[in-house]
Parts: sequence; structure tokens; C-alpha cells
Amino acid sequence: MKAELDPALAAVIAAIPSWAGLETEVAPITIGMTNSNYKVRIGDERFVVRLGGKNTDLLGIDRTSECAAARAAAAEGVGPEVFAYLPDRNALITRFVQGVQISEEHLQGGVVMAAVVRSIKAIHACREISATFPVFRIIKAYRNTAALRGIEVPATFAELWVKADEIEGAFSSRPSVPCLCHNDLLSANLLQEGHHIWIVDYEYSGMGDCFFDLGNLSANNGFGPEADELLLRLYLGRVTDSQRARLQLMRIVSDLREGIWGVVQQAVSTLDFDYVGYAERHLARCLACASDERFGDWLHATASGAMDCPERMG
Repeated sequence: MKAELDPALAAVIAAIPSWAGLETEVAPITIGMTNSNYKVRIGDERFVVRLGGKNTDLLGIDRTSECAAARAAAAEGVGPEVFAYLPDRNALITRFVQGVQISEEHLQGGVVMAAVVRSIKAIHACREISATFPVFRIIKAYRNTAALRGIEVPATFAELWVKADEIEGAFSSRPSVPCLCHNDLLSANLLQEGHHIWIVDYEYSGMGDCFFDLGNLSANNGFGPEADELLLRLYLGRVTDSQRARLQLMRIVSDLREGIWGVVQQAVSTLDFDYVGYAERHLARCLACASDERFGDWLHATASGAMDCPERMG
């Protein structure tokens, strides 16, 4: 006897006229930390159905913008094709792509990292969309949301926000040309199929600073100095001290955002996930990196260096 479908998923499947009467097979995808995702076979075709989590607007997620970014990435051959977007059902349906999640160790190898960087650069070269990703404003909004929802913000946040304010000042003095950024480059969102890297999950995507994506990739995947240098060389070619500094500062910003995101999720999410531990890990790592004796040098190099991100193409 087949298990009953999630009623919300069943409603989405029923809403696609071309799927009527076709054999359906459903399997949950359990990796996500925000939404409910399912692998769905309809006849001979396979799809991924994403049902947006409850109150995810409090995380700054706009589902229409997510769809726009996903379509832009798909047009570049990096993201899966968007099959349908059902705003009334809070659902996004994409084609299923073959691919396996990349381990941190595997990702830091030259061949695989080169493929990952090619896909990231393809996203950065996408057409402009209306959504933006002002990361410093987002972090502040998360803090305010947590406070309003009665979730205690860790004491370390106040100290880290001072650091973030200094970082924002350094970047503001030498801003990069905005490009479409993914902003959530966890290993779970990188799928390897042969020599190609698919990048999935565009709910935080928006126009922003390419160095946030690079710092986010580095911090979320345990990069050390050698991997960071390789990442910059693959992305930019010739590497300058300003570029190295920007990467390190955005690693700090990435962990601060991840940490306070974990705090907000304690008030928002209904999924069974340890958001407390997630927040603590990222904030602890953020504090360690922000306490590095080179922090002041990174600020100076960023504020005095030239704009290092290549201009958006396309």
C-alpha cells in the first residue's frame, strides 16, 4: 500500500494538466534546511518539486526572485531547467539533474574546483535580475527579526557586528560591479555530473558582490590557505593582495550571516534540524577569523585596492 502524499505536494502535482493520469513516484529529498523537497517521477520524466517553508519571507526569501534567478542560471546551462512556478502553491518545479554531492576534500582538488569556478562564473555572467542581496542589511534584518520573535541573539553578535560595519566600510570605498550571485554555496547545492557542476537552490540569489560568493564557498567548504589561493587564481587569474583580503573578509561576513540565519530559523522553521548548533558553529568560526591579527591589514588592502571583480557580462 502506497503512503499518502503530503497534501501540499499532491495539490501541486494535480495542478499540472500535462501530468494528469500519469504514473507518479515520489521520494523525499532530506538534505534541505529550509523547505520540503521531493524527487518526483511523472511517467518517464523526473522532476524536483520544492515546497517553500513556512514564513521564509522572514529570511528575506522572495519566491518570484528565486524563480527569476533559477531561470537565468538555467539559461547559462548551470542550473536545472525551471519546469513550472506555482506561486499560489508556493512551489517551484525544476527538471531533475543527475549529479552527486561533492565532498569538501574532493572540491578542493584542482580539476573539480576548476569546474565549480566555471559554473560560478557562469552565474556571475547571467543577465541582471531585479532582486538584490545587500548582505550587511540582511544580517541586521535577521538580528531584528530574531529579537522581535523572542529568540536570544548570542552575545558574540554585538562584537561581530562592529567588525562587519568596518568590513562594509572597506568594501564601500572600493565597490565591485554587481553581478548575479548565488549566495548559498553549500556543498549540498553543488552537484557533479562528469566534468560539469550543476548549482541548485537559488532562493537567496540576487545582484551583489562576487566576493561574497567566493567567501561563502570558501567558508562553507572548509577551505584552507592553499585552496583559497587556488580559488582566486581560477576565478581571476592574477591574484593581488586586495583580492586575498576581500576573500578573507567575506569569509567573515558569510559566517556571520550563516550564524544569525541559524538564530532566525529557531523562530521560523518547523523542520527537524539543529539550528542552535548550526548558529553556534558559524558564529564561533566567524569570531575566530575576525580576531585574526591580519584583520586590519585586510581592511586596508580592501579599501585601497582597485575594484577586483570583473564586470558582469551579458
